[in-house]
Amino acid sequence: MADYNEPLLSQATEGQYDHGDQLLIPRNRATTASFVGGAGDIPPIRNIRDFSREFVAESSKLWLLAGPAIFTSICQYSLGAVTQVFAGHVGTLELAAVSIENSVIAGFSLGTMLGMGSALETLCGQAYGAGQLEMLGVYMQRSWVILLATSLLLSLMYIFAAPFLLLIGQTASISRAAGVFAIWMLPQLFAYAMNYPMAKFLQAQSKMAVRAGIGGAALAFHAAFSWLLVVKLGWGLGGAAVVLNASWWFIVASQLVYIVGGRCGRAWSGFTWQAFHNLWGFVRLSLASAVMVCLEIWYFMVLILFAGYLKDAEVAVAALSICMNILGWTIMAAFGMNIAISVRISNELGAGHPRTAKFSLTVAVISSFVVGIILALVLVVTRDYYPSLFSNNLAVKQVVKDLTPLLALCIVINNVQPVLCGVAIGAGWQAVVAYVNIGCYYLFGIPLGLIMGYKFHMGITGIWLGMMAGTVVQTLVLYWMIYITNWNKEASIAGDRIKKWGEDCHNEIIDH
Repeated sequence: MADYNEPLLSQATEGQYDHGDQLLIPRNRATTASFVGGAGDIPPIRNIRDFSREFVAESSKLWLLAGPAIFTSICQYSLGAVTQVFAGHVGTLELAAVSIENSVIAGFSLGTMLGMGSALETLCGQAYGAGQLEMLGVYMQRSWVILLATSLLLSLMYIFAAPFLLLIGQTASISRAAGVFAIWMLPQLFAYAMNYPMAKFLQAQSKMAVRAGIGGAALAFHAAFSWLLVVKLGWGLGGAAVVLNASWWFIVASQLVYIVGGRCGRAWSGFTWQAFHNLWGFVRLSLASAVMVCLEIWYFMVLILFAGYLKDAEVAVAALSICMNILGWTIMAAFGMNIAISVRISNELGAGHPRTAKFSLTVAVISSFVVGIILALVLVVTRDYYPSLFSNNLAVKQVVKDLTPLLALCIVINNVQPVLCGVAIGAGWQAVVAYVNIGCYYLFGIPLGLIMGYKFHMGITGIWLGMMAGTVVQTLVLYWMIYITNWNKEASIAGDRIKKWGEDCHNEIIDH
């Protein structure tokens, strides 16, 4: 593995890179855990038989993480998507308003909260791999402090959503309706700030099953009460906001009860004032993570924003929001794999296992590509039927049907790209990837899409094609970066980082 151009094969002897094992602390793990403290690096892969054996073993580890993570991601994403479905049956303006609020206002906030919370994927994941469990709870509480403070600043965007949307060129009717809905959704913003640090805290410990159970219960609650308040009682967008806020806070409260209830062992030792110490260093890593993730999330969300400038904006926004809903649901499979590979990479690098980390990436990419192909085929086959689930408007349904081939292609591409980003998070490369995203997405993809959409009069199709081109370029650049990486060096860096974190945490506990 010392050779940058040798991704899987190595002549090194087994155990050569197990230098991080002395950091590990033996512990009893749940049967669903994919990382086992004290285990060595995988042996060198020299032939197809070795590849097949390790592929099966690594697949089982990944899917033990990815399965519950995918289910959780689908459930949480479906909260907003279900709200849009019910809004679409209230009216086209209501659907457009909810779509704009979800994509522009809540989307901006979600990207910021998720991005800043993703700093814990590197910190907690590598610390857990090295057996430094005491650090996890302190870091989660620091993330709470930072994200709640950030939420106070972001709340201004919710309060002034209507004039902001008017300023950037949205129609007056959509801006007014989305502005009112945004104010109603302020509680969701603070739920984001509490939820994502807890999510990263739990996933670093491979505690996916509990998150899946909470997510499933929240979705069932959300669907039932959305129907009751929006359709049966006729509360409209007000009822939708009440249920959506309540569903997110149900997730927050349930995870908090699980964590403080003593189910996380040494990872949670109670609330501490240490959460307010050394915040600036944590802020810097959180900001780097936020920039990387936000650039990812906002990229396709601005597609709906651009659609608002087209002729017949309400139909264009409504149709594109349906496509983005479906794309979001299908990408949840890749996002679940993103979580799984981030945990696997961070755990294995923290333990000093470079070959295992790199092979895990190979398995994740292959698995996500196959899943993407299957989902795209299902969508193409059902293109005459699924639009009716989202809208009763004939014009909207026809536009969705016309966009289905493009949507299917986008699903395949976007099922692989998040996996590569998960590797970046697990290895701690957020700042580098942020620059890649700026270049590929915002300096290339968006300008190309706008030229194709407006200059060449290709409309939504042209905008979407240009932005997909940016995604393809970004995926190729990430693959090249990962391919040339010296994973032995990354494992050594992770080991040094964990040692430093461990000393800091030990000193903090003694001081406390």
